[in-house]
Amino acid sequence: MASVLWRGSWATRVRIASGLVLMGYVTLHFLNIGSVLISEGFADRFQAIRLAVTRSRPVELILVAALAAHMVLSLSKLVRRRSLRMPLVDGAQIAAGLAIPILLSSHIIYTHTAFEQLQVDTRLGYLTGLIWNTGDGWLQALLLLLVWAHGMIGLQMWLRSARWWPRMMPAFVALGALIPTLALAGFATAGRTAQYVLADPETREAALNAWRWPDAAGFAQLAAIDASADRVILVAMAVLAVVLIIRQGVAAVRKPIRITYSGGSSARAPRGQTILETSQAAGVEHTALCGGRGRCTTCRVIVEAGAENLPDPSPSEARTLKAVGAGPGTRLACQVRPTGPVTVYRVFRKDGRRDRAHASQGEEARIAILFLDMRGFTARTDGQLPYDVVFLLNRFFDRIVPPIRAAGGTVDKYMGDGLMALFETESPASSARAALAAVTGIGAALERFNADLAAEGSAPVAVGIGVHLGNVVLGEIGASGQAARTLIGDAVNTASRLESQTKTLAVEALLSLELLEAAGIEVAEHALAKLELRGLGEALAALPVPQAARLEALLAEA
Repeated sequence: MASVLWRGSWATRVRIASGLVLMGYVTLHFLNIGSVLISEGFADRFQAIRLAVTRSRPVELILVAALAAHMVLSLSKLVRRRSLRMPLVDGAQIAAGLAIPILLSSHIIYTHTAFEQLQVDTRLGYLTGLIWNTGDGWLQALLLLLVWAHGMIGLQMWLRSARWWPRMMPAFVALGALIPTLALAGFATAGRTAQYVLADPETREAALNAWRWPDAAGFAQLAAIDASADRVILVAMAVLAVVLIIRQGVAAVRKPIRITYSGGSSARAPRGQTILETSQAAGVEHTALCGGRGRCTTCRVIVEAGAENLPDPSPSEARTLKAVGAGPGTRLACQVRPTGPVTVYRVFRKDGRRDRAHASQGEEARIAILFLDMRGFTARTDGQLPYDVVFLLNRFFDRIVPPIRAAGGTVDKYMGDGLMALFETESPASSARAALAAVTGIGAALERFNADLAAEGSAPVAVGIGVHLGNVVLGEIGASGQAARTLIGDAVNTASRLESQTKTLAVEALLSLELLEAAGIEVAEHALAKLELRGLGEALAALPVPQAARLEALLAEA
């Protein structure tokens, strides 16, 4: 999984790492503000510990480096865009990122700079007493929301390519709403408390002394620094705007190129613009789960014409394409910048399914295939109502499919009382290991399912599992617009016939020697069965597994 989350160029990885550092700091800061809801004393102790760490010289250097790297790399990515038309979520993140510096500079100056130069005790009471019920207070609340929104969008765009992300999404949304809510509630509580303290002459003097409140000269010094910082930021933004305008103007006067998409649509694009940016600027539907950051492959296209007008893949693009076993002519639309007309088709649609190209000849892969069948299904369901049969099958699949998915497999198709599962991973070795993990998980799930059936007074369910690893061709077969993704090859037939042989040998599973060798597992020859399977010229060696749930123990003995 780490390889999926850390795909991309060195700049992308630095931007991710720096963003994680900053998001960790922000999360602790917001939790500190929210801890006022427990008690003011608890919040002060929390802040004392937090500042002891973050104001130490090594951590300060890390935070400054992370902030500088994140800003520079993000702005450079923005400057390189030839078009400012983009998805709404990307635009919102960029807008928040541009608004943050001018609001953040004031916060840093009146806290960190005040501490460094005037020895102000910058606990939460000081800051809320300074800005509560003022326009600056509202701006700091806005800063809190902008920083959090910017960070959460970045995290979501980063994590959405992970396989486990859909399961974690509800928790992510809950925390994403809870933390800033606690911070705002803590800010309001601290603000009202500071207001009461400062309104009472008896407590005001003690509080000002405790906070080491700056005098008029001190505040004038901070205001001058703040004004200078604002001017620097505004000049930098003006320069950024000028650069963007110039680049847009240069792109407009240069002769455009044409990007043609399979299906008939096309778009004119300025030279130097990525294919994905062209799609976004022209309103052409183009999937990009990571937002065009080169961390996923959902924007990938297959080049049907004009490959000579594309630069060679960068090392990071080549690594990413290799990781998913992309075929010849496949490129990442967010990375490639055509120098002439090209014709492409988009591999994925917005619903996450693969699109179809008439020029596609399928994709070859070496993966593990698992066939599973429920034994004695016809006899078991004879005389039962159709509803009862469907109910039993659904209960059965509800138990055995989750272990397949947990191991990294996908169910390609259901076949009555059985199924076929594929394990499309980064390599044949990981595919084989995932299939073995699935077999063990299925066996354990089946034992629990049969225990439930026994408690209900029903007979147990028996299964047969055949698993093989080999070369297959994956592609869409059928009429255009109605084709289903499937796979063909001798390996599929072999896995199916292994499953059939489990009944003859009275075992729950048969694992081919090719599968075991790919997983790096050595098995003594005497433990293998030599099977004569229809369609194979020679006997196939396979390991009989009497009980799938005991597979790990069996492999240790073999």
